[in-house]
Amino acid sequence: MRILGIDFGDKNIGLALSDPLQITALPLELYHLSNPEKDKKFFQQLIKNHNIGLIVLGLPIRMDGSLGTRARKTKEFASWLKNHLNIQVVFWDERLTSKEASRLLSGRKIDFKLKKKIEHQISATIILSSFLESKKNHAGSKKNR
Repeated sequence: MRILGIDFGDKNIGLALSDPLQITALPLELYHLSNPEKDKKFFQQLIKNHNIGLIVLGLPIRMDGSLGTRARKTKEFASWLKNHLNIQVVFWDERLTSKEASRLLSGRKIDFKLKKKIEHQISATIILSSFLESKKNHAGSKKNR
């Protein structure tokens, strides 16, 4: 089973995918939201084709720990995913992932539009990577008890 990482935006969704052993995360693609039916078909096919059993969705928490409008929209999207795809969705704190993605791309000679597309994918990869790392660390701490 693989895990799908998502960086949710109003129009674009960055996607990342774990390997089957859930050790690494790699950028997958950028999806442009269309309409509910087309979006549902896209995600159903994605889950089927990649044997995805869990979605990690970046939750935009403010630096003070509060939730704003973006977080509310993200939670609505999570409900949509759960209801239409019958899959577990886990929220993951995505604070500073966009800044980290931007930092990783800085200094590279990449077209601005392409850079924005890649930035969403890298953000999704950072979200998924930190989730996988946390899982690994949690499993390691259980073994040491």
